[in-house]
Amino acid sequence: MTQIENAPEAPDEEVIAFDGLEADIAKREVRVDGEPVSLTTKEFDLLLHFLRNPGRVYTRLQLLDAVWGYGYDGYEHNVNCHINRLRAKIEGDPANPRFVLTVRGVGYRLGDARAAQEH
Repeated sequence: MTQIENAPEAPDEEVIAFDGLEADIAKREVRVDGEPVSLTTKEFDLLLHFLRNPGRVYTRLQLLDAVWGYGYDGYEHNVNCHINRLRAKIEGDPANPRFVLTVRGVGYRLGDARAAQEH
């Protein structure tokens, strides 16, 4: 009789960090400058999408597809609301964000890591 061993699962990136912002994927926990931040499921998913693609600009429609699911029958305004709530929780000054930045006329992106390191 052949015994099948359980192969260890390939570990996901356990923690993704960006300029004082850390997301523990397995625990679905976020910290900003060491302080825990409570996020909803969609806020976490949205932040994780940005963290996995730093610097890349996404339109609202691209974010709807990526975070809510392809063909999600929602409104682009839904993205704006979640971005605003996310910023209120992770940004020291949501009016002048350092993490989730607006690219006028296009959409949003996670701040530039090179610029963050220069500060």
